Amino acid sequence: MANVNFSDTSAVDRYVMPEETYEGLSSSVLAWKKANNLGRFDPNAPEIERSKIEKLWADVKANKVEVGKRCQLGPDSARRGEVAFVGEVDEIPGIKGPWVGVVLDEPTGKNDGSVNGKRYFQCDEKRGIFVRAERLLVGDFDVLDDDLDAELEEI
Repeated sequence: MANVNFSDTSAVDRYVMPEETYEGLSSSVLAWKKANNLGRFDPNAPEIERSKIEKLWADVKANKVEVGKRCQLGPDSARRGEVAFVGEVDEIPGIKGPWVGVVLDEPTGKNDGSVNGKRYFQCDEKRGIFVRAERLLVGDFDVLDDDLDAELEEI
């Protein structure tokens, strides 16, 4: 008898409830949110989101985040780079507002300056990252040299 892998569910058809059916249920999380005016059903939701976006832009200004400036990701991080982009990135889900694109000195990033195929700045693979301004320290930080071979030759 052949070994059957019961933990592989990739070939199993999954039930997907139509959106109209889900919206009509009275005992769903969606119905609970509607009944309690939570999330997007809160009458003040647009105002709350607008104030969050304003705070994010205030963080950009307060931290003096500008394209071309050197930065470090947080006070305890060894990750440094240069600000290459400041603005909206529609491809990142969640609250809108400004994102800061950083070209990192070392290849410890998540992208190449693009998100879902849309380019925001140019850099090598694994050298780009998008963060909120509150996570950055802008200052006169030295460039980190990731060329260990050059350092070893000096020794």
